[in-house]
Amino acid sequence: MSNLEKIKQLRESTGAGFKDCGLAIDEAKGDLDKAVEILRVKGISKASKKMSRVAKEGVISVSGDENKKSLIEINCETDFVAKNEDFINFAKEISDINNKVDSDLEKLKSSKMKNSKTVDENLVSLISKIGEKITIGRAKTFNHNGSKNFNYLHNIVRDNLSKLAVIVTIKTKNDTDILKNFGKQLCMHIAASSPLAIEAEEIKKEILDKENELISEELKTTGKPEDIIKKISIGKIKKFKEDNSLLSQPWVMEPKKKVHDIIKDLKIDDLVIKDFYRIKIGE
Repeated sequence: MSNLEKIKQLRESTGAGFKDCGLAIDEAKGDLDKAVEILRVKGISKASKKMSRVAKEGVISVSGDENKKSLIEINCETDFVAKNEDFINFAKEISDINNKVDSDLEKLKSSKMKNSKTVDENLVSLISKIGEKITIGRAKTFNHNGSKNFNYLHNIVRDNLSKLAVIVTIKTKNDTDILKNFGKQLCMHIAASSPLAIEAEEIKKEILDKENELISEELKTTGKPEDIIKKISIGKIKKFKEDNSLLSQPWVMEPKKKVHDIIKDLKIDDLVIKDFYRIKIGE
């Protein structure tokens, strides 16, 4: 096999550039297996230099079915790379693996892909080939007994890949088109309204503490008496809870009604919203 043929074969198997392949073959004295190892090591070196950069672009991928559904975020530096064929294929394949491992990122990274290499190894190769920082971000799997999963993708890049994704889990025995339509609309509502929790009592304490702190700082400059400030503060935090709790938010499709009003109108007695998750690239 000529040197040129070896370079071509090495490029096809590793995705590395022509010059890097030529140098690796020279260093390995023509041994292709050694050349692959050399490129892998150099790829790790190149990848590590890129990890200090900011990766605020990318895609969110959704996999699974009504009974078990997962989403995972794959980040890169530019929107151009987010539309790259190799990046998209990588995102699609690891999305399916993510659903199988229940969003356990350690298991995911050590899982084998179709080319028999691990997700981590393929990630390093992709970084080396594309030349940008690429990271695996947030991930979550929904698998509640007796529940159905619904999802919505906004700003779709390709197929099941988007810039914003929502999954909602609804517990009910109902399986009508009315429920399916509500599940889709609820996902769209969450995409637009970005609630922090299903009910006010579920909003994290640290979020409420931070909001209280901001309200106090804002009211200190008004010069109002302490007892008046306290009353205003209580009112503002109550409004914050209502605005950020899913059930008490104005329904996006019919703002005069709240989400809990829409649920009552459905007349599905056993309907309970169990969980939801919203991811937007860059947030």
